[in-house]
Amino acid sequence: MIKISIYKRLFTVYTIIGKTFGQWISPLITGLLLIILRLTVFFGSIFDIFFYSKIRNGKINNPIVIVGNPRSGTTFLHHYLTSHKLGTGSQLWQMLYPSVVIQKILRPFLPFLEKISPTRHHSTDAHKTSLQSVETDDASILFRYLDGFFLYGFLLSWNKNNLFDWVDPKKRDTSKRDFNWLESMWLRVLVSNNEKQIIGKLFSVSANMPKFLNRFPNAKILYMVRDPLSVIPSGLSLVTGVLDKKFGFWSLDKSKRDRYIKRLYSALIELIKRFHEDWKSGKIDKDKVMIVHFDRMMNDFDGLMKDIMNFIEIEPTENLINDIKITSEKQRSFKSKHKYDLDKFGLTEQQIINDCDFIYKSFLNEEKNNV
Repeated sequence: MIKISIYKRLFTVYTIIGKTFGQWISPLITGLLLIILRLTVFFGSIFDIFFYSKIRNGKINNPIVIVGNPRSGTTFLHHYLTSHKLGTGSQLWQMLYPSVVIQKILRPFLPFLEKISPTRHHSTDAHKTSLQSVETDDASILFRYLDGFFLYGFLLSWNKNNLFDWVDPKKRDTSKRDFNWLESMWLRVLVSNNEKQIIGKLFSVSANMPKFLNRFPNAKILYMVRDPLSVIPSGLSLVTGVLDKKFGFWSLDKSKRDRYIKRLYSALIELIKRFHEDWKSGKIDKDKVMIVHFDRMMNDFDGLMKDIMNFIEIEPTENLINDIKITSEKQRSFKSKHKYDLDKFGLTEQQIINDCDFIYKSFLNEEKNNV
């Protein structure tokens, strides 16, 4: 197993931002602000342990976790479950300030913080983001450790030499550190939101599902599956859209763009492949995982939600049942405003079909046969 220190990650990220995007000063200012943030959160966390016994002694026993590649429907399902109070999820500002004490102090100032928040660079037509939106818990690994698949997807992929090994659990396993942190943060979210059930979202767990289930043996996993012809280019479009808004992605050197897109494409496929390999080899307890097809979420939402309710063992209220019926009709007529072009990324449909042949055979052809 390789070891990469925080100092090496910091230096590498700094040089990548400077050499690729021509920004040398702003990262230093951001870094200083993050150091101040980390110190503030550190002291706040100590007060959390002192004031809240649930944080001091608590355990996350039965998380509901939505897993799947970006743009596979994870965000919609996550928002739907949390907005209907089936549990609570981590809001972006709670991942930035993971201390209940600090959150109580900052909550009245959220409208002001929203106006100056860098999240305005991330919010696109494909994915609306704000400090108070419920987001993927992968972001907390980035904020806490400057590490993980988020770091690779947005920054490390630009490095001259491919640094995928830095986030590959087969080459550098940080699961113990990351899962312990997730439990600590989730406990704080439960206390802060006055809820009992956590509903998480983690795309990176696709590459390390057996260890996640070993750490959280009573977890319920909702694994999203969507046609790679849609999910891969949509995921590329989402990330490059964020980078274009912040750094002018499409005006950068073409050779660097092409290298970056190639690496991001490979990483997105690798996430799907790792889950598939563990699923087919029997390393994943299939009783703890429900495969959720994106197409069914769009065309049979009421039937899907009935199955999900049974799987997560929650009895829906009459109001929820009625809302599911209304949402089901909306889903059938929904047309995404998010547009993307395969040629723009140097891809062809046949290339994606060939590279993702395994997912069609295992999950998507099976879905068609059941329709």
